[in-house]
Amino acid sequence: MTVARRSLLMVMALCVVLTAPVRASAEGVLIFAAASLKTALDQIAADYSDKTGGEVTVSYAASSVLARQIQLGAPADLFISANVQWMDVLVRDGLVDASSRVDLLGNYLVLIGVPAQAEAQIDAALDLNARLDGGFLAMALVDAVPAGIYGKSALQELGLWADVEGRIAQADNVRAALALVATGAAPLGIVYGSDALAESRVSVIGVFPSDSHPPIIYPAAATRNADPQAFAFLTYLQTDTARAVFEAQGFTLPQS
Repeated sequence: MTVARRSLLMVMALCVVLTAPVRASAEGVLIFAAASLKTALDQIAADYSDKTGGEVTVSYAASSVLARQIQLGAPADLFISANVQWMDVLVRDGLVDASSRVDLLGNYLVLIGVPAQAEAQIDAALDLNARLDGGFLAMALVDAVPAGIYGKSALQELGLWADVEGRIAQADNVRAALALVATGAAPLGIVYGSDALAESRVSVIGVFPSDSHPPIIYPAAATRNADPQAFAFLTYLQTDTARAVFEAQGFTLPQS
């Protein structure tokens, strides 16, 4: 194993530890939220607590990990997924209150690198292998985590997947993929636009065409046995105050 490969694996392992979900037993509302929401949702939860006195604890990880934890009985009050499929699974299983479900946010997909990287148009003519220069393309798990699923879909649609399939550094969630690029362990990565905005050590090289992948939608819903306060917080997430924070952090809002 080369030194570069060993270093990459060590950083990925550290990212898993730092971003793993926390099983909390705090008073108040426990939110399970997609890792890409962290910067915005931390601020919104703090603002909500200041205004209402209600305590909010947020556990972040990949939507797939959180959904499986809920299936195993984790005591979440509210689930915010980065794609509709994992929410659909919990609705099918009767583990969320389907009547509370809302399409909360949207996002977009970007290719990132260090600030010195030149911008590029993301299309079928892009030579990703040349850009990688022997390194790896950081992505969330391409068959389980929403950001990875969207990224793989976009690369396949543009005819780029076959060229880089063997050069993918898969991370447990999108923030872990972001960290691989930010720390220099990977030269390029595919993340959400909101993630790129949250990390000053990376820059956006290009934006993937919106028609190259399924629409990126963040559904939110209270769980079957949610604390009543969860419904109040879900309502707060849809206020102009909360939406302004989401927009400032790069998320898009659903069309009214």
